[in-house]
Amino acid sequence: MLRKLPRRLSQVGRVLAATVAAVGLSTAVQAQKTELTMYYPVAVGGPLTKVVDGLIEGFEQKNPDIDVSAIYAGNYNDARVKALAALKSGKPAQLSVMFSIDVHELMGQDAIVAFDDLVKTPEEKQWLSSFYPTLMQNGKVNGKTYGIPFQRSTIVMYYNKDAFRAAGLDPETPPKSWDELVAAGKKLTKRDASGKVSQWGAMIPSTGYPYWMFGALTKQNGEVLMSQDGTKTFFDKPGVVEALSFWKDLGSKHQIMPEGTVEWGTLRQNFLEGKTAMMWHSTGNLTAVKKNAKFDFGVAMLPAQKEFGSPTGGGNFYIFKKSSDAEKQAAMRLIKYMTAPEQAASWSKATGYMGVSEDAYKTASLYDYVQKFPAAAVARDQLKYATAELSTHQAGRVRKLLDDAIQAVLTGEKDAQAALSSAQSQADRILKRYR
Repeated sequence: MLRKLPRRLSQVGRVLAATVAAVGLSTAVQAQKTELTMYYPVAVGGPLTKVVDGLIEGFEQKNPDIDVSAIYAGNYNDARVKALAALKSGKPAQLSVMFSIDVHELMGQDAIVAFDDLVKTPEEKQWLSSFYPTLMQNGKVNGKTYGIPFQRSTIVMYYNKDAFRAAGLDPETPPKSWDELVAAGKKLTKRDASGKVSQWGAMIPSTGYPYWMFGALTKQNGEVLMSQDGTKTFFDKPGVVEALSFWKDLGSKHQIMPEGTVEWGTLRQNFLEGKTAMMWHSTGNLTAVKKNAKFDFGVAMLPAQKEFGSPTGGGNFYIFKKSSDAEKQAAMRLIKYMTAPEQAASWSKATGYMGVSEDAYKTASLYDYVQKFPAAAVARDQLKYATAELSTHQAGRVRKLLDDAIQAVLTGEKDAQAALSSAQSQADRILKRYR
C-alpha cells in the first residue's frame, strides 16, 4: 500500500494541475473580454428593449470576447444627458444611440470620435459608405462621419381607410397636396348637432418634437430650417412663416384639427381609437399601429405644397472618445453587426423604423415583408424628398426657441411672423460665435 500511494498521489496531482490550468485559462479568457456599456433611448414607438436585447444576444454569441451591457435611458434627451454624465463621472460608456441631431453638441464637448479614424480595412470603408446618403446628412460634419444611422425614420401620414370609405373618399388615394389635405380633412371631420367633434380629419403633434413636424411643413413649402454646418437658421424666411401659418389654419380656419396643441404621446392612441382619421407621426410607430389597429389603415408620404418633403429623424450610433483602442474596436464590431443588412432588416420588421441601407431591403426577409406589406417601404421611398433634421450648435437652446415659437402661434398667443422673427434673432445671437 505504501508503494502505491505515491502513484495515486501523482495521479491526483495531475488532475489537480489540469483543473488549475483549466481554471486559469478560463480566468485568462474572462480577463481578456472587452466590456461595453451602451446607452439606448426607449421612449419611442414600439417595445424596443426586447428587440435590442435580442440583437445584443446574437452579437455576443458570435463575439464571445465582448460583453455588452445596454442601459435603457428614457427618451433621446435622457440618453444624451445620462451618457454625458457617465463620461464625467469616471465610469463612462463606450457607445450610445442618441439623437442624430446631437452631433454638433457632442463634437463641441469633444465627446465623440470620427468613424473615418477607426475604419482600417477596405471592407470597413465600404461599410461606412453603405448607408442611405440622406440618413448620413445629420451624422457628417466637415467631411467626416461622427454618427452611424440605426434607429432612423421619416414622418409619414397614417390614415384610416375605413373612415375614408365612410366619408366617400377613395381609400387608395390619400391627400397628395396641402389643398387635398384640407379638402379630405373637412369630409373626415365628424361633428354632432352641437358642434362637438367625435372624429377629426387630421392631427399633427405639436408637443414633444414640434420643430420636427415643422421641418416637414417647411420642406414641403420649399424651405429648410438651417445650414448644413449648423451655424445659421432661417426661421423668418417668408416660406417658413407661410408654413407655420398653414399649420395654425388647419385648426383655426379650416377646422380639421383641434385648435391649440396636439400631444405627441397620446396621438397614436387617438388614431387607433378613431379620434382622428389622419395623423402625421414617426414611421417608428408602424409596427405598433399594424398590431393594434382594428380597422383598415394606410400609410402615405406627407402631402406637398411646392414639393414633397420630410426631415429624417431618429438616432445614430456614436463612439465616445474616452474609450480604449480595444473598446473602440469592439464598439465598431457591435455597430457593424447591428447595422448589417440582416440585422437591419429584422430591426425594421420588428419596429417600423427603416432599414438604413439599400442592402437591407435586398435581403429575402425584408424584401418579402415589403411585398406583403407595402406600407413598410413608404418611409424609405420618402428619403428621395427628405432633408436633414434641424441640427445646430447649441442645439437644445435653438430647438427650444423654435418649439416655443410654434406653440405660441398654435395657441394664438402670437402671429407667425412675430414669433418666428423673434426666434430667429435669438438664434442669431446664439450661433454668431460659431460662424
